[in-house]
Parts: sequence; C-alpha cells; structure tokens
Amino acid sequence: VQLVESGGGLVQPGGSLRLSCAASGFTFNRAYMSWWRQAPEKERELVAGITSTGGNTNYADSVKGRFTISRDNAKNTVYLQIDSLKPEDTAVYYCRANWVGVHWGQGTQVTVSS
Repeated sequence: VQLVESGGGLVQPGGSLRLSCAASGFTFNRAYMSWWRQAPEKERELVAGITSTGGNTNYADSVKGRFTISRDNAKNTVYLQIDSLKPEDTAVYYCRANWVGVHWGQGTQVTVSS
C-alpha cells in the first residue's frame, strides 16, 4: 500500500489549497479514505472521511463548511479542498486508507500565515 500526498504549502489566511492523495497497492474503490492532520505538539485528529463510493462524507466540526473531501476512483486519488484557511489550520495533513488495516501517507505540510 502506498499513499502519496501533495498540494500543501504556505498560504495566507482566507486562501485555499487542494490536497491530493494518490493511492496504489490496494483496491482503492473498496477502501474508506480519510484526511487527518497534526499540528505541532498536538494529537493527530480526523478532518474528513469518505466512503468507498463517495456517497457519504463526514467532517470534524472545526472544518465543516470550509473543507470538502472527494475522490476519483478512476484515478485512485482522494482530494481535500480547503477554503477560508485559518492560522489554526496549520498542520501536517495525512491521508489514511482503511484496507485490511490502516495505512498512512507521509503527510504534506500546510502553513497558514500572513
């Protein structure tokens, strides 16, 4: 199983980013996928999740209305659209696959600062 995140960077408050997670090595279209984040000196937290078909999604209360998770099963990729970024969104963002256990990507840094 391999998960490779991309799309992070430095952005000003109020800005947007689109994170991508390219998956390989498993049956992507049968896996529950999620995005997590970990800020410095804080525990890793769930940001958003999406079912295998994309029919159901869930979000942390802190990101509802600003973050949108989606997936393209033809491309084996899951996305996280992040809008109206706030400094408290600064963290390393991780992609996770639930497929015969739990698998993590290496993470991508998102920094929100003026």
